[in-house]
Parts: sequence; C-alpha cells; structure tokens
Amino acid sequence: MRLIRSYAYLLFLCLSTTVIGLLGVPFMAYRPAAWQVAKLWARSNLCAARWLCGVRSEVTGREHFATSPAIIAAKHQSMWETLALTVELPRGAIVLKKELKSIPMFGWWCQAVGFIFVDRDAGAKALRSMLTEAKTALEDGASHIVIFPEGTRAAPGSHAPYQPGIAALAKSLNLPVVPVAHNSGSYWLTPGPEKIPGTIKMEVFPPLPAGLDRAALTEELERTVENAVRRLEAEAPRGQAGSNPPVSEGLPRHEH
Repeated sequence: MRLIRSYAYLLFLCLSTTVIGLLGVPFMAYRPAAWQVAKLWARSNLCAARWLCGVRSEVTGREHFATSPAIIAAKHQSMWETLALTVELPRGAIVLKKELKSIPMFGWWCQAVGFIFVDRDAGAKALRSMLTEAKTALEDGASHIVIFPEGTRAAPGSHAPYQPGIAALAKSLNLPVVPVAHNSGSYWLTPGPEKIPGTIKMEVFPPLPAGLDRAALTEELERTVENAVRRLEAEAPRGQAGSNPPVSEGLPRHEH
C-alpha cells in the first residue's frame, strides 16, 4: 500500500508540474509573479505528500529566514528541501546542477524564477559563473541565494566534504550564511519514488556572520549542519545515523 501511495504521489507531481506550469505561462515574464506560481506548485506538492503518503513537515528556527539578503546553506538529501525552501523563502535563487535545466516544464520554470545553474565539471569557471549569476539574482530582487554546500545529494548517514564555493560566495557577496539541517532522506527515499510516513524535521540556525575567513566559515558550517543532521536522522524511525562520527573538532558549536 505504501508503494502504491508513493506512485500516486509521483503521478500528482507530474500532473501538478504540467497543469500549474501551463496555467502559469502568462506569469513567466515577470519574475516576482513567476515565483508566486512556483510557491503554489511547491506548496501543493508538500500538501499532496502529506495526504497521499503521510509525510509531514516541521520547521524550527524559521525566524532566521528573516535575515535577508543572505545565503542559505542546506543539507541536500532529496527533492523535499527544494520544495520546502521554495515555500519558506520570500524569493530564493537556488543553485542547481545544469542537467536540471533541460527537464521540460520544470527546467523552464527554474529559469523563469531565476534559479542558478552550474556545470559541476567546469571547475573554476563554474565558480565564477555562479558568483556572477548570484550577484545578478540579488540585484533582480532575490531575498536569498540557496546552495547545497556538498555540491550533490547525500544519502542518510553520509556526507561529502563541503565545497569551497559556499565560502567564496559568502566572501564575494559579503553576506551571512544561514545553516539549515534536516532529515528528509529518512522519509523521502532517493532514488525511487518511495515515501515513508512520518515527519521530516528541518532546523534553521542563526546566521554565521559575514566576514568570517573561508576556513572558519566552512568548518563551522559543516559542523553545525552535519551534527544536527546526525541527531535528526537518529530520531527518525529508520534511524539512519550511519557510521560518521559527529564533526566535533574546531570552533565551538553554533547553537540555535
């Protein structure tokens, strides 16, 4: 039954993307209006996940999203956090891999709302392009730049080294960085469509101030997010805390 409900959600996702995407075409040329259409799409899919699959969402520390402009540095485990951050933020520019740009309807709308696409194989060129597009997005009215600091999706219980792009972005834009942790991967399984009933918990931490040197920022961000993720995963029914030890070395832990 759970798998049937999960496939029903996948069908809803495809239908909502097509229907809302087509009905919203007249708003694509005006970015603030396009963002509201995107929020409607994201909210409808979070609601569908709740009613069809029993996947609920709980956000603590939401008040830290009021820091704007700012960089949101979030753990990436599934599609859920893209939906949730689209709903939560006034207007975000999410950094995505360029391959998503070619997906019909979804990719078109990501461009319409001003998301930032990067070629993960382009090295320094990709970093320069991301910095330029992030500045343009802020000038165009984006409230936040959203980046996944590992540069890719991580399964529950695992984590990759944080990429230098997050520190370079913070330094170049002179913006604070808001750490975001969650346990979506314990419920929103990837790859595949299966969803596990339960409550995905997201924790938003106070911003790390602009002006930290790159090493200190990366270390503090990684410890804050990864320790919280391990704790949240351990609380989930599947308990996928993995074998990674807490990231406890370095600066004092950044509490919220």
